[in-house]
Amino acid sequence: MTTAVLGGGLSGLSAGYYLLRRFGKPLTIYEASPRVGGWVRSENRKDRNFIFESGPRTIRPVGEPGANTLELVEDLKLEVTPIRRSHVAARNRMLYAKGQLCMLPNSPKGLFGVLPPFTKPLYKAVLRDLFTASKKAKLEDESIYSFAERRFGKEIADYAISPMICGICAGDAREISVRFLMEGLFEKEQKYGGVLKGTLISRFEKNKTKDTKDGLFAERQPKLYAQAVKEKWAMYGLKGGLENLPKTMRKYLGERDVNVQLSNECRNLTFSSSGVRMNIKDAEVPVEHVVSSLPAYKLAPLVKQQHPSLSAQLLSIPYVDVLVVNMQFPGKLLKQDGFGLLVPPVEKLPLLGVIFDSCCFDMGENTVLTVMMGGHWFDQWFGDRPSPKQILDLATSHVQKMLQIREEPKFSRVHTLHKCIPQYTVGHKRRVEAIRNYIKTYKLPLSVCGAAYDGVGINDVILSARRQVEAIPLS
Repeated sequence: MTTAVLGGGLSGLSAGYYLLRRFGKPLTIYEASPRVGGWVRSENRKDRNFIFESGPRTIRPVGEPGANTLELVEDLKLEVTPIRRSHVAARNRMLYAKGQLCMLPNSPKGLFGVLPPFTKPLYKAVLRDLFTASKKAKLEDESIYSFAERRFGKEIADYAISPMICGICAGDAREISVRFLMEGLFEKEQKYGGVLKGTLISRFEKNKTKDTKDGLFAERQPKLYAQAVKEKWAMYGLKGGLENLPKTMRKYLGERDVNVQLSNECRNLTFSSSGVRMNIKDAEVPVEHVVSSLPAYKLAPLVKQQHPSLSAQLLSIPYVDVLVVNMQFPGKLLKQDGFGLLVPPVEKLPLLGVIFDSCCFDMGENTVLTVMMGGHWFDQWFGDRPSPKQILDLATSHVQKMLQIREEPKFSRVHTLHKCIPQYTVGHKRRVEAIRNYIKTYKLPLSVCGAAYDGVGINDVILSARRQVEAIPLS
């Protein structure tokens, strides 16, 4: 079967990897830009012993998605840098709220004292959940903010859940779907009448089976995943930066005669009973099946001519812009180590959060920080399109105030990531089902994978590619 993959980001390269494993060749990956990796980009300053990441820098080795990525990492023979649960970056996460840096509780003991920015002990929010009746959600979904406020109170919704959503997808918790991002908790509440109640009952019913015992790894767990569990990894990075994952995948695929075509944008897809014709550089390229890992808004115009309603459904998935500012300061300047801090939207500041890169990984005598701004609030703060210098000055002044740093950064990078993160707004699960049902109903030789449909994390996009490839009929 001749297959083409659209998009050379992590999901597209993963689709290529799984297609090769399942069908063999011929197989071509088409990427519109001159590089692979999508939003994963590492700048490795070996001469100065630090790395700037403009995209993700860590991967969580949790559950089936985590095991799946580690199986891939193992096969690619990549060198990992584990961060164990005992590491300061795994233990310490902070908020910047009410004008101060606030440590989030990292043990059950933290539930009983009053920790700023909260005004009462957190165990009271747990009790509230126990004694609050459940409410059937309209259209089987609601916003994460509404769910959290209903179950645990406004303070938890404002100062715990909302900043967490900023960290996951740069989104507004008042719009993001609880059914998509926290389906387990939502279903427990709907089925058992409460989150805690549901958690306890389902634990009892399942008798706490291990999370990868079913599914893909029922027979055998990847060695690296077993090691991660044994050594209690909270997360891990890759030696030399996370961009080594897409770069190594490209090399791996190339060595196995998979053609990765850069600077080759597909401009239209025409479906027929014999397959698909792709318009690439004004030439018609026929294939039997296309796997699209493109953002939904980029796939939409390619199918619009023949399938306008599918195009409209794809366009109904919104995206946000994010500004990423990397900064390096000479010396160890942080007064409090940790993974980083998040800024609750209720604080009305332009920052979403700051990652303490040099706490996560050894970067010698450097303080390396990554500041994220914009997201859902991009137009509110940056609608007048400030210059990179103005963006850097704004990020620096906030970092200096929040972290009590007097110095100016010595090295910095400013990245504007346009439409980089899909927003899983209320009803997202149904939207994705409708898109895939349309493709199935019209028997289109098309599969869709990636962040738009199945989650924004690295584990999500890789597993999304695997599942979609495995669903392609063998005939």
